[in-house]
Amino acid sequence: MSERQPNHPPSVSSAKKPNYFQRQRLFLSSRMNRRKAIAGYTFIAPAYLLFIVFLFIPVFWAFYLSFTDYSIFNPGEFVGLDNYTRLVSDGAFHNALWNTTYYALMVIPLNIGISLALALLVNRSIRGMNFFRAAFYVPVVTSIIAASMIWMWLYDSNNGLINYVLIQIGINPQDWLNDPDLALPALALMRVWKGVGWNMVIFLAGLQSIPKTLYEAASIEGASRWKSFWKITFPLLAPTTFFVFVMATISTFQTFGEIYAMTSGGPVGSTTTLVYLVFVHGFERYEMGYASAIAVILFAIIFILTLVNMYFTQKKVNYDL
Repeated sequence: MSERQPNHPPSVSSAKKPNYFQRQRLFLSSRMNRRKAIAGYTFIAPAYLLFIVFLFIPVFWAFYLSFTDYSIFNPGEFVGLDNYTRLVSDGAFHNALWNTTYYALMVIPLNIGISLALALLVNRSIRGMNFFRAAFYVPVVTSIIAASMIWMWLYDSNNGLINYVLIQIGINPQDWLNDPDLALPALALMRVWKGVGWNMVIFLAGLQSIPKTLYEAASIEGASRWKSFWKITFPLLAPTTFFVFVMATISTFQTFGEIYAMTSGGPVGSTTTLVYLVFVHGFERYEMGYASAIAVILFAIIFILTLVNMYFTQKKVNYDL
């Protein structure tokens, strides 16, 4: 007669771990934990409500409108892909797409490069350095309309400071904002001035998170400052650089205020970008459906650029310090 084998409880390693929902159910089984959960959801509810009302709903509403001929005077009917088909043959859209791309290619590299250089410059424990940090950040908090007025004076063809300097060094003055070849680069220069302060602060935070012991070890090994930058600073700033690139791309593609204030999309459409074209069709021509289609294309461009940058940088990003 065979002996009865004792029943052993399952080992910890063989026991199935509870999934997320099971853990939440166990957590909420206690009255005290339920109260904590309710309190937590109550505190985050306003943020979620703002997100839903001002971001989630408008995005899906714009996507829906892009398939209609909706306008302020017309409730709109479903037109399928007509708005997107119209984009293919719309010369104004092609011009705005090119202007946006050209503008971004000028602004983003300069913005990132100058802001990183400024961050390296002010990342020093020198008396009075806080003044320069604040001074470089002032353009960020300056009203876009006020900044536009200042730069319109700088670019003035008759009394502008930039033309005055050019005349003093023997160069002919330029009509910066009325020349189709110069208007967009002039706006790009202003955008770089307006945005480098914010990116400088982000880079400065990244620089100060790098352990000083790495630089001390490199110095002992005889590494120069230039080599320390490329071997230590630049690789460890990869997460920060990725964030700055994404935010700079989004803000550059969404540029509107200075274009509206300084050139109104001119001369001859040379500064009309996708965002300004959305404004023209949506609030001047009241073609909300077509404007929504342009906005959806703009969203897709920014989303794809973010994914591409994430794909090419994910293997180079080092989060371990």
